[in-house]
Amino acid sequence: MMLIKTLRHFRPLVLPLIGITAFLFLDACQPSTTEPIASGYDYQPLEKGNYWIYEVTEQQFALNGSSTTQTYQLRETITHSYADAANADPTGSATFRVERHRRLNDSQAWQPDSVSSIRITDSQLIKTENNRSYVKLVFPLIDLFQWNGNAFNTDGEDLYQLKNTAKPFSVLSKPFPETATIVQQNDSTLVSQDKRLEIYARGVGLIYKEKVQLQFCSSTPSCVGKAQIDYGIRQYFRLRAYGK
Repeated sequence: MMLIKTLRHFRPLVLPLIGITAFLFLDACQPSTTEPIASGYDYQPLEKGNYWIYEVTEQQFALNGSSTTQTYQLRETITHSYADAANADPTGSATFRVERHRRLNDSQAWQPDSVSSIRITDSQLIKTENNRSYVKLVFPLIDLFQWNGNAFNTDGEDLYQLKNTAKPFSVLSKPFPETATIVQQNDSTLVSQDKRLEIYARGVGLIYKEKVQLQFCSSTPSCVGKAQIDYGIRQYFRLRAYGK
């Protein structure tokens, strides 16, 4: 009888403890949503239907002294994912097909341009273009970290470096609060310039890309150091719209 009275006395405490225990158990069973953010995977969302539209400006310089400038729009769309036997990943990560379409301006219809693929393998974001694979990002994102962007192709070593992690950047007057800059190359001499970089925004993907590869005049002493372009290219991608 005394034991029953004792249990009745503690009953109001037992129920809250049970409730707290159940809450903790259910909370532990919830899938983690912080891991992709902590690792930086959300700097390049990969999901069927995602698209990005870029304003592209391209200048080409020829040896004969002529140059051309063109502007156009480029749309990249993830159409589907698949298991790639050639790039089997034990983690089960898929390869995503990216289709490119191109047009001169808003009044024109999109025309097919090219196809590429993108995947995350062993904490590396790998993009394959024109049958060449490049390591675009390495996770987690660590400022000043370096890696070989050509690790999966036959080209020579090309060291990329991550800079300005979680820093703001604006493209076409649109601000992006958290971005990461990948400097692929930034080399300039009296006879050449090679500047390549990409900027990714959290929750968005690639928002800006710059490629400047120029060969300067070096045939006569009078032109050396004058940045007189013999041939090369300047190319700029600026994100205009994105979504799903």
